[in-house]
Amino acid sequence: MLSLTARLRRGSLVLLLLGLLAIGFVATSLVSYHSASQSIRSHIIDTELPLTSDNVYSEIQKDLVRPILISSMMARDTFVRDWVMSGEQAPEQMSRYLREVQEHYGTVTSFFVSDKTHTYYQSRGVLKQVREGEPRDTWYFRVRDMAEPYEINVDVDMANKDRLTVFINYKVFDYEQGFIGATGVGLPVDAVVRLIDEYQQRYERNVYFVDTEGRIALTGSGGGPMGATVGQALADIEGLADLMDKLPRPQSGNFEYQEHGRGHYLNVRFIPELDWYLFVDKQEQAALAEVRKSLYFNLFIWILVTLLVLVLVSLVLRRYQLRISALATTDQLTGLPNRRGFDLLAGQALQDARRNHSPLSAMLLDLDHFKALNDSHGHLAGDQVLRAFSDQLRGSLRQSDIVCRWGGEEFILLLKDTRLEQARQIAEKIRAQAAELKPLQGEQTLPFTVSIGLTALQLDDHLDPLLARADRALYRAKQSGRNRVCIEQPPAPLGGEHQ
Repeated sequence: MLSLTARLRRGSLVLLLLGLLAIGFVATSLVSYHSASQSIRSHIIDTELPLTSDNVYSEIQKDLVRPILISSMMARDTFVRDWVMSGEQAPEQMSRYLREVQEHYGTVTSFFVSDKTHTYYQSRGVLKQVREGEPRDTWYFRVRDMAEPYEINVDVDMANKDRLTVFINYKVFDYEQGFIGATGVGLPVDAVVRLIDEYQQRYERNVYFVDTEGRIALTGSGGGPMGATVGQALADIEGLADLMDKLPRPQSGNFEYQEHGRGHYLNVRFIPELDWYLFVDKQEQAALAEVRKSLYFNLFIWILVTLLVLVLVSLVLRRYQLRISALATTDQLTGLPNRRGFDLLAGQALQDARRNHSPLSAMLLDLDHFKALNDSHGHLAGDQVLRAFSDQLRGSLRQSDIVCRWGGEEFILLLKDTRLEQARQIAEKIRAQAAELKPLQGEQTLPFTVSIGLTALQLDDHLDPLLARADRALYRAKQSGRNRVCIEQPPAPLGGEHQ
């Protein structure tokens, strides 16, 4: 059984091994995680977001810029200019033209407003007369007075039951660049929102548009950054307040910002056709989710491997410690316990005998003239005799009895539950068998005899006085001529035996 000190040492070694494994694996995992994070970050900033922005821009050219081109074509159409300059005769001709544009290009509405007559023409006919001071006609007078050739405006469409519509309002000039009206087409806002939702789903990014004044111009159904709504200023959104100071100068580029401790990567691109900025936003947490999963999985694997290694190391250490302990308590020549092993076994045997009030006998055995045998036949012959005698002792005793090599040619026996008279009979049997043993070395026999000193455990006895009495009995056996058994009678033997 391992001592407390040995168990503590083994535990310290296991903990040290665990610490080294933990430091090495965690350090390696964190370095790998950091490298992967940096690589992903660079890939997102330098490749993913710009590529997504390019793709979205291509989609915009098809889905949003196309209506601008249609409105531009209408503004430069000779039919429109000639019809206005000829006096706006036959209004049905303009309505038919607008209807054909609407049907051919799939717009939700198409219109023309004459600056001369203030008539609002629509694909189904004349819609109304626009008037200054009328809130719903403000857009037209704004377009008339603006410097830019067109605007994108989100407003209700009277021709479609006040459906919220994205209008492209384009100025129309005569051949001498005189303003003669405004024309254009409209797309339903919910259709544009669906387009943005498709962009976001397809590219797994948050996509929204910001005008040059720093206001959210268009978002998907879920809103813009942090749920911002159309018309909300970037200055009011956490992390983006300083961005407007940078936008007018570079107009496009890569940025990073933080909101509620979460990092964002942002690519901004100016779209001159819309006069808007395209924002493509990706959360750092989402980008690194797979890397974190990999890190957690690696840590989980490390825990399993570490537990397995610790179990195996603990088993190996226990096995080797038991083996070392056995080597430390076992005589290598005979395979019997040595003096250290005897001390461990004898202490328990004496404790059991005193607790159960059972008799215990002890005998010391010494091979006679062993030095002369070694001198005449050599140490190998002496080893052969010791091994043969040890085998004889094991065969003569019960499994519960304790036998060990005390040192040199001396042996010691503890016979449990054995009174002194029974022990004397066993000792005589051992002595007689030893005299008859005669082991062989090659073809030569090696006869030997044994002297035995015998005693019994007495009340309140300890190991040292017990062995001292056995040693005195052995001394008498040696002095009496050897090859005999002598007894040292204890005053009060444990178990109540009297002779």
